[in-house]
Amino acid sequence: MDLTQKVRDELVGRQLMFAYRGPVTGDNSVLLLTLLEKEMELSDYSFVGRKRLFMFVLENLQNITRHSLNLGNYGMSLVIYTKTDEGYTVTTGNAIVNEEVKELNDRLEEINRLEPDQIKEIYRTVLQSSDLSSKGGAGLGLLEMARKTGNKLDFDFIPLDNEHSYFILSKTVDAGGKGINNPGSEGKYSGMKAVYLEQLMLKHNVYFIWAGHMTHDIGREVLSFNEMKMHEEDTENNLQKRVFTILIELLQNVSNYSPGIEAEQKFGIPVAMIRTEKDCYIITSGNLIQNSDIASLKKKLDMVNDHDNEGLKKLLHTGLKEQDMNIESTGYLGLLEIARHSGDKLRYEFTHVNEEYSYYVITIKVKSRAIVVD
Repeated sequence: MDLTQKVRDELVGRQLMFAYRGPVTGDNSVLLLTLLEKEMELSDYSFVGRKRLFMFVLENLQNITRHSLNLGNYGMSLVIYTKTDEGYTVTTGNAIVNEEVKELNDRLEEINRLEPDQIKEIYRTVLQSSDLSSKGGAGLGLLEMARKTGNKLDFDFIPLDNEHSYFILSKTVDAGGKGINNPGSEGKYSGMKAVYLEQLMLKHNVYFIWAGHMTHDIGREVLSFNEMKMHEEDTENNLQKRVFTILIELLQNVSNYSPGIEAEQKFGIPVAMIRTEKDCYIITSGNLIQNSDIASLKKKLDMVNDHDNEGLKKLLHTGLKEQDMNIESTGYLGLLEIARHSGDKLRYEFTHVNEEYSYYVITIKVKSRAIVVD
C-alpha cells in the first residue's frame, strides 16, 4: 500500500486530479477531453473558461499525436489535470529529439512576447502560407493555443539522455476564461514536477490515476477511457472483460459510499489507479469510509478471501438465491464478483483518519489466466 500513499501525497500536495502516462492517439484524445469536461461540470466555470481550456487541450493533444516519439516505455507522453484556487491547469509532456529543442524554444519565446492582436495577425498569415508541412507546419498549433487562451504558454525542456529531451507544455485558465501565466510563481516555469510524476509512474508501471470526487458520469468516462486503452493495446479479450468488470465494481463502490465532496476534500480524496505487470493488471481504489462501517466490511472481505474457487462458487449461488439481506449470505456480492474475476485474493487496508473516518484502500491483481467461477 506504500505506493498508494505515495501517489496520494503527490496528488494532494500538488492538487492533481488526473494523470495518464502512455501513447496519445486520435481516439483516446476525445476521451481524455471528455474526462475533463465531466469533472468541470462540478465547478462554477464559465462557458468561455471551459471553451478556452478545451481548445488548448484539444490542440495540445493533436500536437502530441503528430510529434511525439516512440521510445517504447521510456519517455512516454504524459497528460495531467490539476485544479487549484487559480483555476484548472492542463500539463502535457512528450519526448522530442534534442535537435528540435532550440527551434521550439525560440518559437515559444517569440509567441510569448507577442500581444494578442499580433498573434492573430501572424496566425492569419501562416494560414495563408503554402509553407505548411504534414505535421502542422510553422508552429501553427502553438499559435492556435496562444490565440485561443489569450495568454502566454508555460513550457520547459528536461534532458532525458544525450539524444532526447522531455518537452513540457502547460496552461492555466481561471473560471472566467482568463489565461494565467505560471501561477503561484514569479520565476521561470519549471516542468520538473511533471517529470517527477512521469518517473514515479514509470517506476511502478502506472498508466492511469484519478484523484477526486467520483460521480457516476466521471466513473463512466474512466471506464470508457480504460476500455479504449486496452483495446488499442490489443489486450486479450477475456482479460479485458475481467478488468472492466472489476473496475466497474470498484468505481461504483467509491461513488455509492462517498460521504460527500466536503468530507473528501478535508479528510481523504478518492483515488483510482491502474498499473500493469507481466500478464496482469493491478487496480487500486481508495476512499473515505465511516469507522462504523469498517467491522462489517472487513468481515465480508475476509469471508471472500477465506474461500477457494469452489467456495466462491457456492457463495455466489447462495448470495443470488437468498436476498433476505442475511449478513452472512448477502451484502458482499460486489466483492465476490471482484474476487472471482481476478483469480487472486483481495488486498485491503484501513488507515485511521479521525474519530469518524478511515481511509479504505483495496488492490486487485487481475491475472491473465485466472479461473473465473460461474
